[in-house]
Amino acid sequence: MAEDTHATDGMDKTAEAPGMPQLDFSTFDNQIFWLVIALVAIYLILNRIALPRIASVLAERKGTVTNDIAKAEELKQAAVTAEENYKKALADARAEAQEIVAKAKADIQADLDDALAKADAEIAARSAESEKAIAEIRAGAMDAVAEVARETAAELVAVLGGKPDKAAIDAAVAERMKG
Repeated sequence: MAEDTHATDGMDKTAEAPGMPQLDFSTFDNQIFWLVIALVAIYLILNRIALPRIASVLAERKGTVTNDIAKAEELKQAAVTAEENYKKALADARAEAQEIVAKAKADIQADLDDALAKADAEIAARSAESEKAIAEIRAGAMDAVAEVARETAAELVAVLGGKPDKAAIDAAVAERMKG
């Protein structure tokens, strides 16, 4: 029976022992005390060390973002100014190119007009020379025709058996040449 007592004593102890120590009402005061100590320690650590570091990192990030935005605005303004300057320079270059083209056209037209005037004068001079030469050739041709006609008439008269009379042949050729 002694063994039975031991067996019942072991059963009683296991039956009397609580299942989870956190739910043992006899240790609640001690658990609450250490919970408060742990929470105060965590609060102090967070408040003194972690949160100031986080706040400084956030402030630094905010400052960096603000500076980056300001720098971006400055760069945007610089880009706008550069674009305006580029457009102005491009417009100036186009205007200057137009002026150069207009001046070149005017110079070319003046040179062309001078060349045309010289060519017209040269053509007129050559035309006058040609007309003079043609007139001389015509006069020479008429004289040559008259001379050939005189010689032919004298030859015909001689072949036909007559004596050519130079004055009569000249008069006849002159009358025929008039028309």
